[in-house]
Amino acid sequence: MDHTLIDRLRQNITSVYMGNQTAVDRVLIALFARGHLLIEDVPGVGKTVLAMALARSIDSSFARIQCTPDLLPSDITGVTIYNRQDASFEFRPGPIFHNIIVADEINRTTPRTQSALLEAMSETTITVDGESHSLPNPFMVIATQNPYEFEGTFFLPENQLDRFLIRINLGYPSPDDESRVIRGQPSRTSLKQLEPVMTAAQVSDFQDAVDDIRLEDSLVDYIIALAAASRGHDDLQVGVSPRGALALAQAAKATALLHDRQYCIPEDIVSNVLPTCAHRVISKTYKHDGDTTTTRRIIQQVLETVPSPA
Repeated sequence: MDHTLIDRLRQNITSVYMGNQTAVDRVLIALFARGHLLIEDVPGVGKTVLAMALARSIDSSFARIQCTPDLLPSDITGVTIYNRQDASFEFRPGPIFHNIIVADEINRTTPRTQSALLEAMSETTITVDGESHSLPNPFMVIATQNPYEFEGTFFLPENQLDRFLIRINLGYPSPDDESRVIRGQPSRTSLKQLEPVMTAAQVSDFQDAVDDIRLEDSLVDYIIALAAASRGHDDLQVGVSPRGALALAQAAKATALLHDRQYCIPEDIVSNVLPTCAHRVISKTYKHDGDTTTTRRIIQQVLETVPSPA
């Protein structure tokens, strides 16, 4: 595999997104691990710019869905209409039938519409009027959302959150980065001119390469021990599920790929525990407010109590 392609992809994204560089790597990890990404933060910190930068950097089809309260499931999946000319029913696909989907402000649409993404994110298929339709490969959903306390937001159900491989916060940029944003205004200029640097076929090749990354038995046992410790934690009502453990393993493999390694090391797992697991667990003092502050603290405790392989 030509690892320089990954460097070019990273540089292409950072040419317009001038913020948290760790977040850029998280985006690439989710992409190469065949996962979906949820970006949460306050308005104006570059969530959409980051998502669109990735979509435009790959020579594949992409669609942006602006989520609003009146958005219907059929606006995402598509509809079957009656064709009077030949007296037949014709399916007209919705925007979900693209390689990369940017679901902007996903928590501003209703849970009913949010659920239209569940089957697509889990099985890369969509069922409309009893007929199943396959989605293209590669397929990735990048969703952005505002914090739960903002006006006009709906909570993401637990099963919806569980479909996201990684959940990240961007934070505010450094003074230097903010100065570059103000001077360059990349969202108005550079983003529109961004050219793709990787093809969809190359993305699929890197995803296949992630599957071949070696994960030693001791590291598998480490992931299982972390999941088991979360399930037995006194402050957690629901711990890390088997799907969460699998997500952690895939994220660790993708991290190894980013560092041009054919094998995982403990740090690949440790660095991904919070972004892959904190949004999947439920604390015993839980109220459905979408805030991961408590669960991140608990998962950090679990991480500190389970010994890492030497």
